[in-house]
Amino acid sequence: MRTPRTTLLIATSSALVAATLAGSGLGSASAAEHRQPPRPADSAQVWITTPDGTDTMADLGTVDFTSTPADPATAPPTVVVDPSRSFQTMTGFGASITDSSAAVLSTLTPQARTAAMASLFDPGTGDGLDYLRQPVGASDFTTTAAYTYDDVPAGQSDYGLRHFSVAHDQKQILPLLRQAEQLNPQLQILATPWSPPAWMKTGGSLDGGRLIDDPRVYRAYAAYLVKFIQAYRANGVRVDQITVQNEPQNRTPAGYPGTDMPSWQEAKVIDQLGPMLHAAGLKTKILAYDHNWTEHPNDAASTPPDETADINDYPQQILQSSAAKYVSGTAYHCYYGDPSAMTALHNQFPSKDIYFTECSGSQSANPASTFSDTLKWHTRNLVIGATRNWAKTVVNWNIALDPSGGPHTGGCTGCTGVLTVNADGSVTRNAEYYTLGALARFVKPGAVRIASTSFGTTGWNGQVEDTAFRNPDGSTVLVAHNENDNPQTFAVQEGDQHFSYTLPGGALASFVWHGVKGGKLRQADPTGWTATASAAGATDTPAQAVDDDASTRYSSGTGQAPGQYLQVDLGRARRLQQLVLDTGASTGDYPRGYTATTSTDGTHWHTAVADAAGTGQFTTVDLGDRQVRYVRITLTAASGSWWSVADIRGYQH
Repeated sequence: MRTPRTTLLIATSSALVAATLAGSGLGSASAAEHRQPPRPADSAQVWITTPDGTDTMADLGTVDFTSTPADPATAPPTVVVDPSRSFQTMTGFGASITDSSAAVLSTLTPQARTAAMASLFDPGTGDGLDYLRQPVGASDFTTTAAYTYDDVPAGQSDYGLRHFSVAHDQKQILPLLRQAEQLNPQLQILATPWSPPAWMKTGGSLDGGRLIDDPRVYRAYAAYLVKFIQAYRANGVRVDQITVQNEPQNRTPAGYPGTDMPSWQEAKVIDQLGPMLHAAGLKTKILAYDHNWTEHPNDAASTPPDETADINDYPQQILQSSAAKYVSGTAYHCYYGDPSAMTALHNQFPSKDIYFTECSGSQSANPASTFSDTLKWHTRNLVIGATRNWAKTVVNWNIALDPSGGPHTGGCTGCTGVLTVNADGSVTRNAEYYTLGALARFVKPGAVRIASTSFGTTGWNGQVEDTAFRNPDGSTVLVAHNENDNPQTFAVQEGDQHFSYTLPGGALASFVWHGVKGGKLRQADPTGWTATASAAGATDTPAQAVDDDASTRYSSGTGQAPGQYLQVDLGRARRLQQLVLDTGASTGDYPRGYTATTSTDGTHWHTAVADAAGTGQFTTVDLGDRQVRYVRITLTAASGSWWSVADIRGYQH
């Protein structure tokens, strides 16, 4: 990883948190941190973490569902959870047992280390982390000189890999990996190298340079990665996914291993690696890229003039190359850009998976704010932002570090881990422990993200942001974050049942419920829908009513007046029963009076609703289960309130 930007990376340990957690606290998880038995179908269990550390994964009991309709005039903004529409299948959540993490965990007594590992991986009493991203050789978080598994004296080479050995990992790293899997048999591992062996590289160094452009080198490097997977398997650790280079566009690592690997070289490695894995009978999946959402300006500035096609197009270059047939998905980091880049790639290559594989925190300028800052930023951008943008995983960087953010060589000087191992042998759970736990404790492998309206944004707009999942056992998980510093009340609806809840300022919450039935209609995929309007605000355009994002909106930009209309083009004729116009958080901006007409060709129109009025956040337009392509909503009444539509949803049998 690179040295993080202060504005992006905010981290995790503070005296405030240490005091809250009552010393090491890892030998026995509190009752609030144990899983609860399934609740009745008419209630949701609630766990809360607040930015001041007063509550940390606190079990706050249940909140009851009701089927009694809410009063539209007083109802708070309502999040609609709809399992009839689903997205990616989740793989897991976790971090990395780097050399440094293994070293600091190894300083603990066996009893304290066992307690720390259980707090991380045990799905019954701990976070239940089930995904690890492991460096292949040295990274910037290493306690020794940089190394690979096939180092030979300068000027020599080893194309036969006769000197290959993972002996370095057998003392500390591999035992911890085996222990993690014993604690959580669902554990999956992604492996990532920071550098090939120096003899394969221009410059002959692990720090910088690139692979020598020679077929023998590409074959040798692919074989090196296969031997690593086989060696780990021989040591009782399965590698489920692999990338061929960490941050391949970081051409100038600051004193730690790194490699400039343009997309054409990565493709050549994968072209060799794919067949080798198959020939070896290995099911390890290959992921491409493993770098930022958007290319960092420093990396773009150092791009050779003949390789500028890679700028902000690296994953696309791989997925359009001959290597694409061997690539299962693409991996991303958080250090520049925003999570929407993952959705953009998914839309281009919908058959390829998206993984989020690294984000470290760092100390805030005011250390007392670190826990709060990290909780908020990681929740918005990773817990919710990454998962709402197709990521199958959410992975932090170091799983444990010392209070100085080390030991490390180069790279980040202020990074923090999921845990901090203190000099006195106590262990502090940092904010990442709780952001990861908000997912890992409740969202199980094989869970599917399902539709939920969300009013907050990764950049912060002061609203409630959320993401929802359906577990294999049928339970529903909603993870919600109040972006406002003040308490906010919001409602949650699934089918015809709903509940209201007031989230403390800045709080992160996980809601879990069982047995609540979804609606009788299923939600239509709005991909390809477009919209036009007779009047619109300067920024709140008609397109934002059909962008599948309730944090944006169409707005008339002026008071409601008869004749104003919003028209939706569904892209093709389809049979819809209902169209729901959702005001989002602007619950007072509903139509005071309207008519609804439909058409299949844009010329001949049918009156579906002759005269009606909205009454609150949701305006449900009954289309009569007709074939429609165009739906036009025309206002018939005046009001000083603007007309706003944050989300338009279509429903069908």
